[in-house]
Amino acid sequence: MEGEHLHLNKETDAARFQSFSQKTHLNKHTRVQTKQKHFACEHCGQRFHQKTNLTTHMSVHTGEKPFACELCGNRFSEKGSLNTHMRVHTGEKPFACELCGNRFSEKGSLNTHMRVHTGEKPFPCELCGKKFSLKTNLNRHMSVHTRQMPFACELCGQRFSRKSTLNNHMRVHTGQKPFACELCVKRFSRNSTLNSHMRVHTGFSPVSSVEKIYPKDQFKRSLKSP
Repeated sequence: MEGEHLHLNKETDAARFQSFSQKTHLNKHTRVQTKQKHFACEHCGQRFHQKTNLTTHMSVHTGEKPFACELCGNRFSEKGSLNTHMRVHTGEKPFACELCGNRFSEKGSLNTHMRVHTGEKPFPCELCGKKFSLKTNLNRHMSVHTRQMPFACELCGQRFSRKSTLNNHMRVHTGQKPFACELCVKRFSRNSTLNSHMRVHTGFSPVSSVEKIYPKDQFKRSLKSP
């Protein structure tokens, strides 16, 4: 009898645990479906469906980054961010564009890429109405209206609205000429200057015009032939 009673208790406890587990998952599911967010951050007021999401969010305020990359030492506040980062080392690109085949390591990068095909430009300028496919391009455009030039040359003090323009300017001081003509020995500090130089060899205005008519190797051969 005692053994039978113990067996019944185990079955009852198992049934209760299963019922509790199912009820817990049901409660979580219900909160998601009904958009109930019972768990609020005491620092910023943001609310979450589940307590685990709130716990993860708290690292934004505490600065805690418990997940470390074993290969480079970079640390992350979320395990998902670490998993995404690992693709830098593995080269994994699981997200493929169905239209052109380009692959990406993050779903967000694929979504952004799709605007190339759809023409979507979700970031409008509130001052002139011009639209952009990337938020960074909108931010760069705003300097046209604000006249802000946050990038200053440390050598001469000249200021620029874009970091890339400052980088180009620095070659005035360094003498760097990273753009080389493949048909002669001349080098240039800007790609646009190289494009202009190519007219000497091709008679065409931009390099891209040449490349559209001749593959690079074929074009070189055509110049050497009598």
